[in-house]
Amino acid sequence: MKKILFTFLFCCAAFVLRAQTTEPDSISRPDTLLTADTLYTMDSLDIQDTLVVDSVVPFIPYYTGWNESEVTDIEMRALDWCMQWLDTTDCIAVHDTTTLPDSVYKARLQALPCVIELPYNERVRAFILRYVKRSPKQVARMMRMSEYYFPLFEEVLARYNLPYELKYLPIIESALNPMARSYVGAAGLWQFMPGTGKLFGLEINSLVDERMDPVKSTEAACRFLSSMYAVYHDWNLVIAAYNCGGGNVNKAIKRAGGKRDFWSIYPYLPRETRNYVPIFIAANYAMNYGQEHGICKAPLEKTMLTDTIATTRRLHLQQVSENLDIPMDELRRLNPQYSRDILPGGSIYTLCLPSEKVGLYIEQEDSILVYKADSLINNRRAEIDLAKVTGIHGGYRVNGVTYYTIKRGDTLGGIAKKFHCTVKQLKQWNGLKNDNIREGKKLKICK
Repeated sequence: MKKILFTFLFCCAAFVLRAQTTEPDSISRPDTLLTADTLYTMDSLDIQDTLVVDSVVPFIPYYTGWNESEVTDIEMRALDWCMQWLDTTDCIAVHDTTTLPDSVYKARLQALPCVIELPYNERVRAFILRYVKRSPKQVARMMRMSEYYFPLFEEVLARYNLPYELKYLPIIESALNPMARSYVGAAGLWQFMPGTGKLFGLEINSLVDERMDPVKSTEAACRFLSSMYAVYHDWNLVIAAYNCGGGNVNKAIKRAGGKRDFWSIYPYLPRETRNYVPIFIAANYAMNYGQEHGICKAPLEKTMLTDTIATTRRLHLQQVSENLDIPMDELRRLNPQYSRDILPGGSIYTLCLPSEKVGLYIEQEDSILVYKADSLINNRRAEIDLAKVTGIHGGYRVNGVTYYTIKRGDTLGGIAKKFHCTVKQLKQWNGLKNDNIREGKKLKICK
């Protein structure tokens, strides 16, 4: 058992919607909201042109003007759900942040211990105000949720020798929601597209989507960011390419006469990407200086200690839910990578559970694995496989379970000896209350 003990903060289930375009300069959508992009895909060393524009996300707006007054109000998608477990009554801005001079914002950004350049200008100021003045509740929620996610991000970033500031990318990508999924296919904290996710080692199929696994997707994101830095050697360009694709950054560099600085190629970038780096800078500011603007961390109403179980057995979350009395919604939040609630088996997969339920799972694992297995996970798999799969002693084995047809003269003790198990286990696996068995009936041997 691989053990991880932490305080789990339930994540906001706001879904990110995106629209794809190949003509960035033709986009004019002042009422849309911007938090994420698509990650570019690479063909050998060539970076393909890709542009995906976010259209509805509950955190940062896209706008075309330099004045803060031109920014439209944030649409609070799915915020009601978040507030069910985060009490933000007292977490609101109490200062008029518009009275702060530019020199204060500039000095605070310069004081941050960062490797990535965080310059200040009017657009950065506009997005800072969107965070600390108009969205204090969301900042309060992010400040609290970051206590869970940032240690994970920092550990992996440090391993890859990447700047810690990159931990703020998932804030503007997914609002720290590991289940965020766009209708064009991007998913998870880091909003990987399927092709890019697979390219960087994530398992993505009908049953498993590791883009929504916080640990594995963070590992993949760090490999991805490292590969981009090897191309550009400039973190602001890397962040820009993260948003609009390396092809668009390469074209902007050419149009800027070969200059390799974000602010030099700024006019030649897609409009959304021109905002993306300022949003990233503003996110750094808001998460570090929110308290100076009267924003406190949202208090938790629901805290949970969790642990993980490693298993190679095929399993449905409903089997766990009904046997251990854990709501399915809770299990899905703890295990967002299993898109159809099924752990495929065959390889090692992790099951995250409330820590107080781990002992019960270990005790009842065999009975959990056979509970409603035929209806939940086997379905017709057994029928299709019967002709191919034969077992010892007249039994056949399918999906990790041996089926034995009781013969005349068989006893539970004899069958248990034959399959190297105990009578107690046979009763547990098959729901038997006594030692009586009948010829022709099937027994399950779950080992």
